[in-house]
Amino acid sequence: MLCADCASLLAYAEQRLQKCPFGEDKPTCVKCPVHCYKPACREQVKVVMRYAGPRLLFRRPILAVRHLLDERKPVPDQPRFKRRVSTDSG
Repeated sequence: MLCADCASLLAYAEQRLQKCPFGEDKPTCVKCPVHCYKPACREQVKVVMRYAGPRLLFRRPILAVRHLLDERKPVPDQPRFKRRVSTDSG
């Protein structure tokens, strides 16, 4: 069970991940050149990760190792956004 604050932070994080321009190639947030979280939410995530990060090694060691390996990958080039061309004639 998550508290209300954690549930809203999780919903916000899932929403931001769906809109991430990198898609499946997203680097870890620490290395990402695009800061998609609001500053207040970014601070909340840091607090959560300071608590959960060390515990992840004991609870889910494979996921922890995969996360550490993801941090070593090179950051992909930032995707180019296509400008929408207005079809409005007036």
